Amino acid sequence: MIIGEEKYGIEMEFKQKEVRELLSVGPDDVETNSTLTYAKNVFIPLTTACRYTCTYCTYFDPPGKASLLSPEDVREIVKKGIELGCTEALFTFGDDPDERYVEIYRKLNEWGHKSIHTYLEEMCEMCLEEGILPHSNPGDQTREQMEKVARVNASMGVMLETVAEVKAHGGVRKKNPGQRLNTLKIAGELKVPFTTGILVGIGETEEDRVKSLLAIREMNERYGHIQEVIIQPVVENVRWKGGTPSLESMRKVVSMARYCLPEEVSIQVPPNLASIRNFLDCGIDDLGGISPVTIDHINPDYAWPALQELGSIATEMGVSLEERLPIYNRFIKKDGWVSTEIRQAIEARNRSGERYRRILNGVKI
Repeated sequence: MIIGEEKYGIEMEFKQKEVRELLSVGPDDVETNSTLTYAKNVFIPLTTACRYTCTYCTYFDPPGKASLLSPEDVREIVKKGIELGCTEALFTFGDDPDERYVEIYRKLNEWGHKSIHTYLEEMCEMCLEEGILPHSNPGDQTREQMEKVARVNASMGVMLETVAEVKAHGGVRKKNPGQRLNTLKIAGELKVPFTTGILVGIGETEEDRVKSLLAIREMNERYGHIQEVIIQPVVENVRWKGGTPSLESMRKVVSMARYCLPEEVSIQVPPNLASIRNFLDCGIDDLGGISPVTIDHINPDYAWPALQELGSIATEMGVSLEERLPIYNRFIKKDGWVSTEIRQAIEARNRSGERYRRILNGVKI
């Protein structure tokens, strides 16, 4: 089966026996984890320009209205995050903004940059100088683009979303699942610790969800670079009125993810989009980035729960809540997975205080 179109198509074999087996999986087939992890972060929406126009996304702004954070803006956010103990600077922006965004490119040129990726590189370098680890989600990337920014990122990510062709991705500028998978492939080849996931409820079938999870598993089997997989429900907003997946559907797909992916790959459900109480018995073991500073700019109508609230829920459910870094500990310990710049930043923070050493010695980081 070819996933995607034209030059970005990737061939994958989905064995019907495996598909049928995974379709039969539910919460009773997985174990509850004893620990939940999270990263304390600041959310930095570098630009709201995006080449795609997905019908469920409120993140992108049309040409003429898209914003671009200045270096001063970024530094201010980062400093506030560090003051409140954040270890991760989460950079997001729309996929490869094209020539439609003339004002964005004009501003980048004014600041000495030919692309958003060279600007991202500079901002990540600034984060390391300030003492916080970058984790960037810049969407689809070429090998050249990822090579440029990977050395100054502790980890990176992109949501696969789905391997299916869905109407929600349609239009003149539709998202190509093959291009998404190619980005995962490039990250594996470059040994970049990577976060990915699926978006549930955008028009895909249950079998599509299974194939998306199997595609992620195959990429990880090839390269061993997937550190966590997010199972994210689409939610109602000003652009999406197509409903949100049922609790039953979400519990099933989370269980399928836990069942088919190796134990070292964490399974996450964003706690601002779904109650973690409903998914502990489905095998989740991570809550992703939680910010005491910034909103979730991808889903601005859905506030982060307070860490104290999450701690209370964890205690109530009989599990521990542990802080982690944006790069999991197993990658820090492996040769070739951490750049000199990131290793020096980790070692500097490790020397700077007890809290950072405790995080590094944590359960599953």
